[in-house]
Amino acid sequence: MDSAECVTAPAHGTDHAAAGRPAGRRGPAVLGALMLAAFTFNTAENLPVGLLELISGSLDVPLSAVGLLVTGYGVTVAVASVPLAHGTRAVPRRHVLTGLLAALVASSLLAALAHSYGLLLLARLLTALAQALFWAVMGPVAVGLFPPRVRGRVIGALSVAGSLALVLGVPAGTWLGRWTDWRVPMGAPAALGAVSLVTIAALLPTSPPEEEPAAYASGPDARRFATVLAAGALSATGAFTGYTYLVRFLGGVGGFSPGAVNVLLVVFGTACLAGVTITGALLDRFPRAVLTTAVATQTVGMLGLYALGARPVAAVVFLALTGGALGPVFMTTQNEMLRCAPGRTDIALAANSGAYNAGIAAGAALGALVLPLLGVRGTYLVGGLLTAVACAVLLGARRPRAGGRTVGESGRIG
Repeated sequence: MDSAECVTAPAHGTDHAAAGRPAGRRGPAVLGALMLAAFTFNTAENLPVGLLELISGSLDVPLSAVGLLVTGYGVTVAVASVPLAHGTRAVPRRHVLTGLLAALVASSLLAALAHSYGLLLLARLLTALAQALFWAVMGPVAVGLFPPRVRGRVIGALSVAGSLALVLGVPAGTWLGRWTDWRVPMGAPAALGAVSLVTIAALLPTSPPEEEPAAYASGPDARRFATVLAAGALSATGAFTGYTYLVRFLGGVGGFSPGAVNVLLVVFGTACLAGVTITGALLDRFPRAVLTTAVATQTVGMLGLYALGARPVAAVVFLALTGGALGPVFMTTQNEMLRCAPGRTDIALAANSGAYNAGIAAGAALGALVLPLLGVRGTYLVGGLLTAVACAVLLGARRPRAGGRTVGESGRIG
């Protein structure tokens, strides 16, 4: 697709994008704090994946019940994203972000002190509530600090930071949990969240949300909005049907030792980081093509793991493909929301985050159902097929539109 397809005159008369609040010295520092917060939230979200067996043994609950910590997290984000975004749409972003980071600090400390499954679940849900709104407000705040010509790179930087959670955060948390106790890594995000909190509270300007430079997309497109929501949710469902049980897959199907599994988690995260880095450089030029490519790559990776995961070399190759696609899928859907959202971008981003996390929750739940029926290998078959459906949705939406005009261009949300 031509990179300028959705770049048209703003729907609200005032060119908020062109206004571009000058970054100055504050911009890079605030962006750095948002990147750290993205890393911290993603680490907190995914830590149970590497600590499933430790938590299960410590709290004396079934492995599938611990897997539901991921499901409950995703359900909370899915359900709460849009309502929270609507409820706070008039609150200055500085106040919102500092409140969310305070909640992250408190919930991480609660998780570290949890000595029952119920208390740990409560802490996870509190973190999820904070993350539900964080993804909605972070993007417009970050890109609004810089000129439009570098916004693709800003989204890329935020996505790289989030992907580092899989490269550094989750593997480090898994290692730390095995050498100490799972509560130690569960509490670690509190310290990182506090650093982001102080920086944003001190440096982010206070202004009405509707006057933010990136409050509105430049080319509203309701049809594209719906397509991206559906494809993102299906892709997330497919990915997390298998990813929730990745450690068990690598050990049981691939035959890798616990030490090798730790290394492969780093390989997975490194591939994710490479994927978002490469995709970030292409976002402004090929926004639709990179989304379709990421979903197609995830399909190949997951089905390859199902078919050839018992062969170590093939398992590593397809694991890298799956990891290389996981980060770019969400990254490119967020970028599309900022370009083609039919209304306020924070509401659109909340809807996208909600849809994607609904997919995460559905995938984790579906994996729990598939696991006793088809085994851990079957979770990758089902996940790969669902991702293939997501790819078909994107390809099916590429049909020509009447008169060359975007269908549903006048649709609005928020």
